[in-house]
Amino acid sequence: DIDTRKKIPQPQGDVLKEKEFVYTLTLADMDEINARQRMGGGIFSLFMGATATKEIDTEVRTAVDEAVKKMVDEEKAFIHPGVLFIDDSHLLDLEAFSFLGRAIESELVPIIILATNRGVTTIRGTDVKSPMGFPLDLVDRSVIIGTEDYDAESIREILKIRSKEEKINIKENALEKITEVGAKTSLRYSVQLLSLAAQNAKSAKHKEVTIEDVERVSKLFMDVSEATQHLKKYEDKMMFH
Repeated sequence: DIDTRKKIPQPQGDVLKEKEFVYTLTLADMDEINARQRMGGGIFSLFMGATATKEIDTEVRTAVDEAVKKMVDEEKAFIHPGVLFIDDSHLLDLEAFSFLGRAIESELVPIIILATNRGVTTIRGTDVKSPMGFPLDLVDRSVIIGTEDYDAESIREILKIRSKEEKINIKENALEKITEVGAKTSLRYSVQLLSLAAQNAKSAKHKEVTIEDVERVSKLFMDVSEATQHLKKYEDKMMFH
């Protein structure tokens, strides 16, 4: 028989292997690596451990930003934007807001979430009033998410999640009781009441939190409105400074 198939020469020599290493680093890690390289360290000092460096100066941060931009342009790196969450952000002063205003203009800025429960109030450190206590130029550049009060069903679901996270076994009628209390008072008070009821059930050697546990701790601990009424009732018997 005649073989009509074309024979290909068998390659000889070592097999060339190509490996790809992927490192997940934050900009803070990059700053530390760059700072340690200037002091004689490197990337392995970050993973192997090294002495803490001093505060990273602006020159190092600028060099890192330029290096990261270059790697992204060359498709050697990919940026996953982080999230910076600042609670009670109305407590920030004008200098802090000015820093945030400059920071959000950077290409490497994370997603910034400012949370506050203030309406129109004074910007800290000034006599100027503005919505939420933020400078107007920052408000104009922001996307505002409105919130509403929790209804009973939302409070109930949050309490169920909280009890699951804290591994609290609670009876259905006890959960309904705490939900009822939370709807009349606040979510924070009902969450605290859940933990207290769990401790009471534990001391009473109950396998589950019962409605009796909830009623007992609700009588022992007052919410804000009850505490205010209590203080007004015994105001003349209390000491003043």
